[in-house]
Amino acid sequence: MTLARIVEAFLFGGRWLIVPVYVAMLGLLAILVTYFIGELVHAIPDLPRYSENDLIILTLSLIDLSLAANLVVLVTLSGYENFVRRINLVDHDTWPKGLVAVDFSALKLKTLASVTVIAAVHLLRSFLEIRTENDRDLLWQVVIVVTFGGLSLLLAATDRLSAAKNHNSP
Repeated sequence: MTLARIVEAFLFGGRWLIVPVYVAMLGLLAILVTYFIGELVHAIPDLPRYSENDLIILTLSLIDLSLAANLVVLVTLSGYENFVRRINLVDHDTWPKGLVAVDFSALKLKTLASVTVIAAVHLLRSFLEIRTENDRDLLWQVVIVVTFGGLSLLLAATDRLSAAKNHNSP
């Protein structure tokens, strides 16, 4: 075996160093689920006193948490599959489409889109609580949502151009 092959095998094997990150992300998912359940349990006794606005804010908060949890699952599974090892389970056909078989380009788009939606939900919640928000914070939230939305569109456009260019290349 040549020195180049040994170095390449060592470098390629180094991808396993990221596995603890994916395992830790499962811990993060457990924290998000625990927090979600805690928020729901905490809100249940007060539900009869909730106004419509309070109920919408609670709903948006729980949606925010579920979107963050979905993002953790997506990044964990597709990242592992893209960068460490292909996941081969018996019932792979029953998995939701787009969960594992996501290439890096699609993962970037889905991640940025998820972050944009999370920011938009947070902005909507802020508008519903407008009495407690200051104008400066609201302005920055709008700027952040618009920036993430613009970046999502720009990334999607560049990926589409890149894919078309690669498709047309001999």
